[in-house]
Amino acid sequence: MKAVVYEKPFNVTVKDVDDPQIQHPNDVIVRVTSSAICGSDLHMYEGRTAAQAGIVFGHENLGIVEEVGSGVASLSQGDRVVMPFNVACGFCKNCLAGKTGFCLTVNPGFAGGAYGYVAMGPYLGGQAERLRVPFADFNCLKLPPGEEFETDFVLLADIFPTGYHGCELAQVSPGESVAVFGAGPVGLMAAYSALLRGASKVFTVDRVPERLAKAEEIGAIPIDFTKSDPAEQIKEQTAGEGTDKGVDAVGYQASSHKDVGHEEPAVVLNTLVETVRPTGMLGVPGLYVPSDPGAPDEHAKHGQLLVSIGRMFEKGQQMGTGQCNVKRYNRQLRDMIMAGRAKPSFVVSHELPLEDAPGAYEKFDKRIEGYTKVVLHPGHALAA
Repeated sequence: MKAVVYEKPFNVTVKDVDDPQIQHPNDVIVRVTSSAICGSDLHMYEGRTAAQAGIVFGHENLGIVEEVGSGVASLSQGDRVVMPFNVACGFCKNCLAGKTGFCLTVNPGFAGGAYGYVAMGPYLGGQAERLRVPFADFNCLKLPPGEEFETDFVLLADIFPTGYHGCELAQVSPGESVAVFGAGPVGLMAAYSALLRGASKVFTVDRVPERLAKAEEIGAIPIDFTKSDPAEQIKEQTAGEGTDKGVDAVGYQASSHKDVGHEEPAVVLNTLVETVRPTGMLGVPGLYVPSDPGAPDEHAKHGQLLVSIGRMFEKGQQMGTGQCNVKRYNRQLRDMIMAGRAKPSFVVSHELPLEDAPGAYEKFDKRIEGYTKVVLHPGHALAA
């Protein structure tokens, strides 16, 4: 089958790899109809992880069940399904507690597994024609048959639940004000989720005009951090108090208004501490890693950042962190899409055949030509 394969930093190719096989009675094989490129794929693409050549990318996957293992009870050939990016067993201590992003079974020695991602287990990604799904009864979410809502539903694999998770970590409640740092796909989903949860005012901080325009389209207030300190800009619009809640949808590859070209891995965390009012809460779904070969200093290379914990303590703030437990949210968010209450596909800028993946990665990485979110369609069936 054809698949997107990592070769070296800034280089992926589409080439033939072995077809996935049923390896366990609880597996299914899915024919992939949509697989999105994620911002976290860019960390590997840019050589900012320990990823080795040969990884098949793709953890945001939707498709049709083609083969069913003998132990699978709830799925049949022909079912349309979307898979959380978390590979999870469903029966370990963390899965039973709803913490499926930290499954203790699927990746021995590490809490959590994922498709097509370095250190997240032996699971090939779905930017390919087919995908093996383990523990399929647990990991597959059934969708209505057909092609309706395709680009909405594929976002249930990661970014829509992850944006919602950021708001959950910050405990965003109706009537509150929220600052979301980052207007990439996850940041836009966090702002959108805050509005869905009833926030009265949502600020979105970024520097890319197309992204800020998208935020404004959904009702958020755009803040261009290159103009001046974003915390001060937001305080000016909140009577000097700051927001009730804050969400970091940027992570460790951040830069400040003082020097956009220079990375400051802790700058978003520290700016959020200043932006959010005393006793407010911070949600951090933005990615932070324990090892970053391209970090700007030796401490950051080992995931050790200089965070203003004294200021945070002084303000009595709380922080929630960690990757999204997708299954906690995906069924309800699916039903909101089907009911017309949510349409997350507003972030999708390009729908392309699988063969166009190398160029799409390059353009998405450079944030050019309006590349905000790319959905690949293996087989061309749904390609625009």
